[in-house]
Amino acid sequence: MVSDHYDTLEINRNATDAEIKKAFRRLALKFHPGRNKQTGSTERFSQLGEAYDVLSDPRKKATYDKFGKEGLKGGIPPEFGCTGAWSSKYVYHGNPEKTFREFFGGDNPFADFFTNDARLQFGGLKPGDVKTQDPPMERDLHLTLDDLFNGCTKKVKISRRVINEDGCTSSIRDKILTIAVKPGWKEGTRIIFPKEGDQGPNSIPADIVFIVRQESHPLFVRQGSDLIYKVQITLKMALTGFSVDVQTLDGRLITIPINDIVHPSYNKVVTGAGMPLSQDLSQRGNLIVTFDIVFPKKLSAESKHLIKHALPS
Repeated sequence: MVSDHYDTLEINRNATDAEIKKAFRRLALKFHPGRNKQTGSTERFSQLGEAYDVLSDPRKKATYDKFGKEGLKGGIPPEFGCTGAWSSKYVYHGNPEKTFREFFGGDNPFADFFTNDARLQFGGLKPGDVKTQDPPMERDLHLTLDDLFNGCTKKVKISRRVINEDGCTSSIRDKILTIAVKPGWKEGTRIIFPKEGDQGPNSIPADIVFIVRQESHPLFVRQGSDLIYKVQITLKMALTGFSVDVQTLDGRLITIPINDIVHPSYNKVVTGAGMPLSQDLSQRGNLIVTFDIVFPKKLSAESKHLIKHALPS
């Protein structure tokens, strides 16, 4: 049986007020009868209450340090010349639960812990309970087409509730998560950070999941691993041929000759000039050039005559 108040709180005699409070917080939560059903926990909890009641009060602590328990409980002997409060007898009120609640300032000492915005029930896990993991926390990760073509590194700051070093209280802290974006990732790709959600005594932290959301691009439309590039041309170009210059996402300028007659459903496929394949970066999709043919609004009689003679019937 532990008899010394310092031993009860597992601290040395030079402990500061902050260290006394920290020790009581940790041990009182550990041995509270509502959480700890082991034999002896009720007695230990009572000892903790009395030890904290004495050592947290400067005058009681000074008396205890000099005269011990007997001097504290029996009053300081008259030969020491003490009067008033210093010589009065100390009697612990015997209600460790009262000390406990006064220390935490409320009816629920576990109110610092939250999971899914729900306050935990007083007493924590009960015997036989099994910790369950909270549902995944999903967040959108907005990336440009250039990000997804070339790959990049994104750093995302999250705020989450974590258990403090005392193992009893919690606080909100920020953390930076680093995401290595792989070339070729598609819309909807999920990046999982296991157990990076809020911490709590009764649950396993949720996974944090980032879901890729591709932003629109001014020149290209993505279809799977292919890139669609639309060009506006005149009817004359569609009939007589031309070339198209395309600035690719990796910075190259490629010239594509069009020698075919371009009809409304025609497109030009450039093999291997599309998006990289994330599962095999040596492979790429295609660049598909489509055309928007702009017809003239009107033709002169002479132009109509020339077209009639130039085109086969």
